[in-house]
Amino acid sequence: MIIGTGIDIVEIDRFRDAVKKWDRSFLGKIFTGREISYSTKRRFKDQHLAARFATKEAVLKAFGDTKGAVKKWTDIEITNDKNGKPCVSLHGSAEALGKKKGVREVVVSMSHSRNHAVANAILIGRERKRKG
Repeated sequence: MIIGTGIDIVEIDRFRDAVKKWDRSFLGKIFTGREISYSTKRRFKDQHLAARFATKEAVLKAFGDTKGAVKKWTDIEITNDKNGKPCVSLHGSAEALGKKKGVREVVVSMSHSRNHAVANAILIGRERKRKG
C-alpha cells in the first residue's frame, strides 16, 4: 500500500554555491559521513550531493512533513546497494515517524544532469486487513 509520494528538483549551481558558502558546516548538517564520503569520491561531487539532497526532500514530501517531525537532515540517509541502486535508511526522528505512519519500505529514484538533480520517493506500508 502506498502511504505517500514525493518529488524534488535541485539546481546544481545553487547547491554548489551553498556548499561553497557554508562548506563543512553545511555538509555536516545535511549529510551523514557515508553520504559525504561516497559523493566526494565521484567526479561530479556536487551533482551527487545535490541528488541526495533532492532525495531527502522527496522523502520529506512523501511523509507530508510540514510540521518538522523529522528533526535532522541526517535522520534520512541515502546510500547505494552493491548494484548502485539508491537506498534510504531512516534514523532517529525519521525512523520514529516511519513507524508511526506504518512505513515498511522507502523506494527512491534519483538522477542528475549538468544543471539539475531530481528525485522521487514512495513510502510503502503494510497491507491493511480487510474487514469481513
